Amino acid sequence: MHFESLGLSPALLRALADQGYNEPTPIQAAAIPVVLEGRDLLASAQTGTGKTAGFSLPMLERLFPNGQRPVQGRPRKPRALILTPTRELAAQVHDSVRDYSKFLTVYSTTIFGGVGMGNQIQNLRRGVDIVIATPGRLIDHMQQRHIDLSGIEILVLDEADRMLDMGFLPALKRVISAMPAKRQTLLFSATFAPAIKALAAQFMQNPQEIEVARANTVVATVSHRVHPVDAERKRDLLLHILAEDSRRQTLVFARTKHGSDKLCKYLNDSGLRSAAIHGNKSQNQRTRALADFKSGKIHVLVATDIAARGLDIEQLPMVINHDLPMVAEDYVHRIGRTGRAGASGLAVSLVSHEESGLLRDIKMLLKDEIDIAPMDGYEPSHPLRMDAGAPKPKQGGQRQRSGGGGNASRQRRPHTQERKSGGNGQAHAQSKRRQRGGSRSRRSPSS
Repeated sequence: MHFESLGLSPALLRALADQGYNEPTPIQAAAIPVVLEGRDLLASAQTGTGKTAGFSLPMLERLFPNGQRPVQGRPRKPRALILTPTRELAAQVHDSVRDYSKFLTVYSTTIFGGVGMGNQIQNLRRGVDIVIATPGRLIDHMQQRHIDLSGIEILVLDEADRMLDMGFLPALKRVISAMPAKRQTLLFSATFAPAIKALAAQFMQNPQEIEVARANTVVATVSHRVHPVDAERKRDLLLHILAEDSRRQTLVFARTKHGSDKLCKYLNDSGLRSAAIHGNKSQNQRTRALADFKSGKIHVLVATDIAARGLDIEQLPMVINHDLPMVAEDYVHRIGRTGRAGASGLAVSLVSHEESGLLRDIKMLLKDEIDIAPMDGYEPSHPLRMDAGAPKPKQGGQRQRSGGGGNASRQRRPHTQERKSGGNGQAHAQSKRRQRGGSRSRRSPSS
């Protein structure tokens, strides 16, 4: 199949050809015709299979049939809204929208926290067709009447399970209530739990469901490896692995923001060019760290789960879990940063005896074997236990699924928000209780 057969306009096909994309991925081939029909859609596919193009290409076609603007000049109010859970993902989706619309006259902008509101206000006042936003900052603009959502024709929730599952639901309901009831709603994600589907049914009209590959699976090009090690020797083993090829780009996941900062300092002091990215970093710091990592200026990016969703890092060969995630599903999103668009990737996890239960949960979720290989010189003093009574870390043992990397669920607000928005009181109370408790393919778009 080629993109020409999907009913896209010459302007979009030309933009795709300019980027060397000829054949759609399975999720794109399945989703684009449904979106073009105007139907609501609930779509899931493995990370790195091109979900962004799956909704942005048909969205552009519906807004600008045959590449033509319905009116001349800038629009009075936005016609499409794409909501994302993180700032980085919002910026990345915006880049993709601009790439695909390069031969159209499309006005788009991003709205997210961590930066000043001035430029965002100016862009909204000038008029935009498409807004890509995080919920918290969007509500800030709504409260100050900088944005009018009454003209929204298409709503997209990217990484929808996270949007609905992590304290964003009150904010989403508030945003959706400001939109016309008659609209097209698209939910895209790598995973959809049954409870999330039930929530989605509240604001979707007879959605069609598309699932490409079994839920909670990873692409076959990713190899999994576990190195058992005592917790106090994890840093040394990490340094040993990274030193095998000090110029290899590697994304390292830590459980907490403080832990990622300490780990980054340790690696830099050991001579490895590293940077940390998490919810306590300013947006400028996060943007610079990511840009330096993509350009090769630094070789190791230490991150919390803020980087587990949506980041498209071209030809990333390895992901290392210095700490396992507290929720097994987040392992899928973490290692989805490697092995993208058909490239091979390696996912390495450093697992202590105390994390045996977390590893067991991951194996059960994947329904697959993971190679457990002790590293010479780093053998643990206690073996991993894979039975039902395997221990789990006591700290942060509750479900945590936010972008702050393990401890983000204990933050005062989702990291996409500059200040607390209305309707998040329950999520805030839960956070306080938890705090007391402890490479792109040249055949198809990959983003």
